[in-house]
Amino acid sequence: MKLFIIVPCYNEQECIEDSVSKLLAKYEELRRNGVVDEGSRIVLVNDGSRDATGAICSELYKKDERIACIHFAGNFGHQAAVLAGYHYAADRCDCAISIDADLQQDIDAIDLFIEEYKKGSDIVYGVRNSRKTDGFFKKLTATLFYKIMKIFGSTTIANHADYRLLSSRALKALREYKEVNIFLRGIIPTLGFPSSIVHFDVKERTAGKSKYTLKKMMTLAANGITSFSISPIHYIFYLGLFVLAVSIIVIIVTLIDWIHGVNVSGYTTIVLSIWLLGALQLIAIGIIGEYIGKNYFESKHRPQYLIEKIEDRSVMVTKE
Repeated sequence: MKLFIIVPCYNEQECIEDSVSKLLAKYEELRRNGVVDEGSRIVLVNDGSRDATGAICSELYKKDERIACIHFAGNFGHQAAVLAGYHYAADRCDCAISIDADLQQDIDAIDLFIEEYKKGSDIVYGVRNSRKTDGFFKKLTATLFYKIMKIFGSTTIANHADYRLLSSRALKALREYKEVNIFLRGIIPTLGFPSSIVHFDVKERTAGKSKYTLKKMMTLAANGITSFSISPIHYIFYLGLFVLAVSIIVIIVTLIDWIHGVNVSGYTTIVLSIWLLGALQLIAIGIIGEYIGKNYFESKHRPQYLIEKIEDRSVMVTKE
């Protein structure tokens, strides 16, 4: 079969050559075992890197015909880079596997992905066995994120990042999703094709540092929650009803005290009420604004990404 491995790259000059070398060795192993054919590719997606990553990717392409490169015109984000690789692979392969450029995800799990694909799975999710390589804060926030997504009714797979296999059928179906706010971990489970899970161990990063900063992780989490559920707006409404009920009770108690001539200073109550209600209002406005902002960007119909050039010996495209 023809397999494409999608590798999103952003400022990965320290590790990209070593990672590609390991992936090529895995390809050669699969080819010797008769699993993949000569048309298989490693697709490097350069997400507008500011270091030498783009140049290194081009040099790797020139040295090995099994490598293809997609160069973005700017930085569109990790999710857009993975999506671009999927779009490119959809009509060119039997299945595609996405994996991070640092290869912290165990590449030997690729064999298990392929086994599940041959059994009939159009989607195979890579789920990490543990988060022991994560720091305390990242581990805590990741756990909270998946729990919140579950509460809000999302079908996100816990502890699954973007290490997965998609069949050609699933890749083509994914092209029908046109939203600008991309959250693949939430989109792909909605495709509905037969799926399975493969567990793998996460390794320590051998070079460079993670490009997923706290800000990017928070943005991804916000996209995930607000792109697939309107439950936060429902909860705001219910919270408003609760605050209204409490307010009515406070008003009744205050009137009764006033009728009986009880002196009520009310200073502490008023201050606490102002701070509480002010905080709730700001939170409510922020959440509602998040949804309005998403509608604003979606209504513009801007492209999910822009490609400067594609380097692939099977098809030479300079602009898309």
